[in-house]
Amino acid sequence: MTDQVAVFEVVQADLRAAPGLAVRGDVDVAAVPPLEQALEAAIKTTVGAFVIDLSDVEFLDSSGLLAVLHARGLLARDQRALAVVCPPGPVRQLFEVAGVAEQFFLYDSRDDVDAALVPAR
Repeated sequence: MTDQVAVFEVVQADLRAAPGLAVRGDVDVAAVPPLEQALEAAIKTTVGAFVIDLSDVEFLDSSGLLAVLHARGLLARDQRALAVVCPPGPVRQLFEVAGVAEQFFLYDSRDDVDAALVPAR
């Protein structure tokens, strides 16, 4: 049996109340440039709160965490909120161990985010 590497992918994943992206697979240093490009493009073309769904991320390293922090900074310039779907597990633990969990609105599921956000007008 061979180990399978999780394929990295970023796809549009809007919620009823907010635009967003879903990230899948492993987010390491090689995945950061396309992740940052996708986040920056999506943030520039949307308004209101923004959602990053990490529920299908199997591995997130510190460079991936920095990409999410960068997105938070871009949104903060326009006083926009960032909601992160990040169920309990290794990825959520990285946010906590790095001491940045309190800088984000972390949600266990997309349904939790959708219930918490008010659509932009």
